[in-house]
Amino acid sequence: MKTKQIFISLLSMTLLLLSCENKRNNYVYESKHDDKKELNNTLEKANRYMILKESELIDDYIYRHDLNMYETGTGLRYQILKQGETELIKEGDLVTMEYELRFLTGDLVYSSKESGNKSFIVGRGGVEAGLEEAVLKLHKNDMAIVIIPAHLAHGLLGDGNRIPPRSTLVYRIKII
Repeated sequence: MKTKQIFISLLSMTLLLLSCENKRNNYVYESKHDDKKELNNTLEKANRYMILKESELIDDYIYRHDLNMYETGTGLRYQILKQGETELIKEGDLVTMEYELRFLTGDLVYSSKESGNKSFIVGRGGVEAGLEEAVLKLHKNDMAIVIIPAHLAHGLLGDGNRIPPRSTLVYRIKII
């Protein structure tokens, strides 16, 4: 009988301890979950703020240079300077272009005079996402100015060469 009481006591204490441990683990989980949620909210606010500030810089550039640009839903800005008379470029087309790439400050980064013309097949990557988006708005033989926000260019990493992280890019292009 005494053995049975000891067994029941041990079982009760074990269940009690497990119950307490479970509550502690739930508290830790909830605490970690709340911390993660708060961190995500903070990062989202910071990201929205950076996008807003970048958009203000782009708007200022457009105003200073007296440009009349269209804006897409992604934040890409473009203006066709001279329109070609052929069909629109579409995915799968091979695009070759003369270009000049600058920062919003006006500093030259790359150009086709220095590096040769840029060629790529639309939709296959290999160039900035913003550049692919922009050429889909253009015709063969168009000349355009395209402003690519950082998130559509080289983002938080830059290109590892001349383009630092979070850089807004200004392309002047001629589709040939």
